[in-house]
Amino acid sequence: MDGLDVVRPIGDKNYKNLRPGILAGSNLTKYGLDGFYALNPAFSALIPMWKAGELAFAQAVSTPYRSKRSHFDGQDILEAGTGLDVPDGRIKDGWLNRVLQTVPGVHAKTAFAVGRDQLQILSGDAPVLNWAPSTRLDISPASRSLLELIYHDDPLFQMASTEAMNLAQTLDANAMIDENGELPSQMSMEMMTDKAASKADAPRQLASFTAARLQEESRIASFSIGGWDTHNNQSRALKRGAGQLQSALLTLKKDLGPIWEKTTVLAMTEFGRSVRENGTGGTDHGTGGLMIMAGGALSGAKVHGKWPGLRDRDLYGGRDLMPATDVRSYAAWAMHNLYGIEKSLLESTIFPDLDMGRDPRILA
Repeated sequence: MDGLDVVRPIGDKNYKNLRPGILAGSNLTKYGLDGFYALNPAFSALIPMWKAGELAFAQAVSTPYRSKRSHFDGQDILEAGTGLDVPDGRIKDGWLNRVLQTVPGVHAKTAFAVGRDQLQILSGDAPVLNWAPSTRLDISPASRSLLELIYHDDPLFQMASTEAMNLAQTLDANAMIDENGELPSQMSMEMMTDKAASKADAPRQLASFTAARLQEESRIASFSIGGWDTHNNQSRALKRGAGQLQSALLTLKKDLGPIWEKTTVLAMTEFGRSVRENGTGGTDHGTGGLMIMAGGALSGAKVHGKWPGLRDRDLYGGRDLMPATDVRSYAAWAMHNLYGIEKSLLESTIFPDLDMGRDPRILA
């Protein structure tokens, strides 16, 4: 995700000169956040959440990963929560699973991983439920009606099966569409329209399914939203991603109801994007990036982090936003305040070699 285009540092005089094409025609001050930062208009549906103190950001953050800029390695390091700038082969589990290993009373339904993407963040010795259809659920309308008739006296099963079938079909459609939203050329126009609509709706359905689990016995859930590799035509690509992310967050708030007031959402990405736009209206793999936080449990309406600047001498490797804060520290403080996990354990075992620093007070 290009954090510089989501939460725009309009107070830095160098910003506009580095992004003349991407920022062309954009109202940079319409959705001001704090006088220095402004929200990209594509994310304007989140402004009410910001004003309610239910949205916050951390700018110029990164894992310890540097220089190689590989999606695969970056994602591994992010989800493992390790302290090296290369994947640590000694650590096989994810940091969120290590959190579960320290919390008393954890059982199989405490944490839930939703979707087809393999989520290393929740893998490990602590019990975790996973839901992802392993086969395509090509169920005809008649068969669905028959299932509903058979189980009409069991509303819980009926609701769960309907959610599962809808989400399975959405994920099937999602899997057929590539990172840039393109479909196979041999598909019919009608099928292309249906599949594109299903991809756009996938985050909402993932969020709705997640909210349903959190209303029951689950307390932790994880899912992934892709589509942020904006090498080309970033303005269009980011708008598509913004719609999906906003849909997920707003659905969580709506479907969780009063539970939202006790909820914290942490959205993290493996790395940021290059400071300068490229020749195709996009940005390339970078280093420093953005973390998004949401939920009724937040002390929100803040952009956290020390701003490193955008002068040439301020950039990492002469091209990227310099990471000012280890993104793991925000996650660690959230776990400390939510679950009472000791700092020493967070800094040594859950996030090896982490210095948490001062409490950024992201929670109310």
